[in-house]
Amino acid sequence: MIDDVAPKQVWEALMSNPDAVICDVRTVAEWNFVGMPDLSQAGKHIIPVQWQVFPTMQPNPQFLDHLQEAGIGPDHHIYFLCRTGGRSMAAAKAAQAAGFKHVYNIKDGFEGPQDQRGRRGHVAGWKHEGLPWAQK
Repeated sequence: MIDDVAPKQVWEALMSNPDAVICDVRTVAEWNFVGMPDLSQAGKHIIPVQWQVFPTMQPNPQFLDHLQEAGIGPDHHIYFLCRTGGRSMAAAKAAQAAGFKHVYNIKDGFEGPQDQRGRRGHVAGWKHEGLPWAQK
């Protein structure tokens, strides 16, 4: 079972636990055009590893290898992030199956669900919670 953790709780974990990291599993296009959490206040940086590769959106066959190459070990507390929480849950399950002990899904992801006007970032998620983020 993978826990869904609210964005503000993730922020608190990042600030208090030196082994806590965020792995952003969105695509390069999303990182570049939508933005990413800014973890500089926590003295950390995002670990970007695509779960699906843009533009084909095929699964990334090297996902687990890329996690390890980024320096993430089985004892890290890994909080997986995507747009709304679906891809990140799949990534967390794969990491758990591969032996990573402490994996979590960031509830509602970076942008959360759409509002009544079809826009994201206004209902729930990292951005909606007012947590630090930046856009290139």
